[in-house]
Amino acid sequence: MQLQDILYSQGFGTRRVCAGLIQQGLVQVYTENSPVAPETIAQAAMEFVANGLRFRVQGVDWPYHEKAYVMLNKPTATECSQKPSTYPSIYTLLPSPLRLRPQKAAVQGVQAVGRLDQDTTGLLLLTDDGKFIHRMSSPRHHVPKVYEVTVKHALDDQQVQRLLAGVVLDDDPKPVRAAACEALSSHSLRLTLTQGKYHQVKRMLAAVGNRVEALHRAPIGALCLPADLAPGQWRWLAVEEVASLAA
Repeated sequence: MQLQDILYSQGFGTRRVCAGLIQQGLVQVYTENSPVAPETIAQAAMEFVANGLRFRVQGVDWPYHEKAYVMLNKPTATECSQKPSTYPSIYTLLPSPLRLRPQKAAVQGVQAVGRLDQDTTGLLLLTDDGKFIHRMSSPRHHVPKVYEVTVKHALDDQQVQRLLAGVVLDDDPKPVRAAACEALSSHSLRLTLTQGKYHQVKRMLAAVGNRVEALHRAPIGALCLPADLAPGQWRWLAVEEVASLAA
């Protein structure tokens, strides 16, 4: 695969832009764990095996990924939209290559796997793999998503049991139930859902006579938010992590 095509596939611009970066001596190529120092490449058409390749573009190291899978620790006061209405977009927290990766669809770059409200924090997955997004979002696959919820009014056993039994939301006559629900204190609980609806956690709590004051998503499936990933930071998912979510 030509180097200019590799850079293009990773979101570094059009093929012409990528060729220009290479010809200006701004691209170095190496492989992970290789004893050979990164080599500056000046020929845009030079062929490389893409898998396992790493490159340094204008001093920034970047690994080749056929498909991008990343996690983001979403901070509060951010919107999961390319065109936010009030708060900054979560996409501004990502480097431009992730936002510009070419796709066959009209929208470029990685896309959020589901959305979190502007005041909700925690684990958010992003990818350019449409099949992965569909699988993670489809209620048929029952991928558990765990939310830590702080509520305004004191909880009681009846509220917890109603969430487990199912509550009716105003846009769906079929009851929506939590896969698991555990009161952590008088004003906090851990809620597990296997489907996603608009403002679902807030509406479920409202249906049992309470109100969400703070909402944080922790695990998705077997994947947990790392303690060392600060709000607003992102990282690549390991191959094993992607496999665990797709299992």
